[in-house]
Amino acid sequence: MTHSPATHALSVNPATGKTLAAYPWASQDDVDQAIALSDAGFRQWRNETVAHRAQKLRDLGAALRQRAEEMAQMMSREMGKPIAQARGEVTKSANLCDWYAEHGPAMLKTQATQVENHNAVIEYRPLGPILAVMPWNFPLWQVLRGAVPILLAGNSYLLKHAPNVLGSASLIGEIFADARFPQGVFGWVNATNEGVSQAINDRRIAAVTVTGSVRAGAAIGAQAGAALKKCVLELGGSDPFIVLNDADMDLAVKAAVAGRYQNTGQVCAAAKRFIVEEGIADAFTQRFVAATAALKMGAPDQEENYVGPMARYDLRDELHQQVLASLAEGATLLLGGEKIAGEGNYYAPTVLGNVTPEMTAFRQELFGPVAAITVAKDPAHALALANDSDFGLSATVFTASNALAETFSRELECGGVFINGYSASDARVAFGGVKKSGFGRELSHFGLHEFCNVQTVWKDRV
Repeated sequence: MTHSPATHALSVNPATGKTLAAYPWASQDDVDQAIALSDAGFRQWRNETVAHRAQKLRDLGAALRQRAEEMAQMMSREMGKPIAQARGEVTKSANLCDWYAEHGPAMLKTQATQVENHNAVIEYRPLGPILAVMPWNFPLWQVLRGAVPILLAGNSYLLKHAPNVLGSASLIGEIFADARFPQGVFGWVNATNEGVSQAINDRRIAAVTVTGSVRAGAAIGAQAGAALKKCVLELGGSDPFIVLNDADMDLAVKAAVAGRYQNTGQVCAAAKRFIVEEGIADAFTQRFVAATAALKMGAPDQEENYVGPMARYDLRDELHQQVLASLAEGATLLLGGEKIAGEGNYYAPTVLGNVTPEMTAFRQELFGPVAAITVAKDPAHALALANDSDFGLSATVFTASNALAETFSRELECGGVFINGYSASDARVAFGGVKKSGFGRELSHFGLHEFCNVQTVWKDRV
């Protein structure tokens, strides 16, 4: 049976182009029912102890490990993630559950203080049902890195996932059921843009979290602002990867390849703009191109392949147009630059040289396997180039100088700085950006407190 995109969201295998499943778009009544379930789940869940909620997170991690291969295979089929990386995503997500279960309760403890002659405490209360609009590139991790702390705080979580990974959304829901979470504490709905607006404007939805494009974040953030609802935005990035003359070349090249081409380059915090000091620019470029050319690309279900297909054909076409525009503007094609013929949304790992700040490859986010190399005259020039961007998610600096590392970490305009290593996210540290990369933080205690009502209670006469 053939389904129309007007009535159904289609899950299409990007390696073959074959439709895997079709999911009907949610009606207004469907969205209302999903919100009602989320609200009812919240009313029950908020009254559970923090210790009980932490135990349920341990149960969730265990349930996820029980279905780890199923989850990894689903992600690989739906969005083309190489299977080894998909398995790593599942492991990382299960570990996240364990970490918050162990460390999160202490972050929610009552904080007592004294204000002159008054006793006061700070309490961390839940807000209510949280609407989460999530992307396709990390179908599990992006969901759980927000959901786990949101749930530990006593909120419920209503997921609107990307329409091409609804099999993953459904499976995540099953895993929550396996862990015996109460109905409505975690839910998902295949909402249209109108359905998202409906949810934001529903008084039962307390706040919104978004991971996605700048355009999506601006639209949803504007609606949340109009409704006076808390919003956390984790948006795009065009992260600089800075290599200075004194860098360890072996480590820098290895990190550059992994930082650019993992997940087929479809990572918001991936290295995208390679800013290399001129004293080592030729040597770095030669080695980076050779290492990129050696990457194995192919079917994502094959263990040996590091690069898979892009998630959708329209994204591949958009990336190719950005490459062509950059070449027309004067960039040099050092490797790749072509759509691979045949079935699947494959795009050759690509390296562009002689990229300057006015070019498309420097100004726009390249969400795919394309690296842009820009030469800097000295460290000060490299820093200026790095900050010459509308984005501010993360940055990498390779240098042997502690003084330069300190200078860059202090002056880079971004949410995360990685010295002699590429960008990563971890439960123990905050993740998020500035500028058009968004605002608010996920992970660590910062992510846990984002969706809490930080309540002051004065106790004068108790």
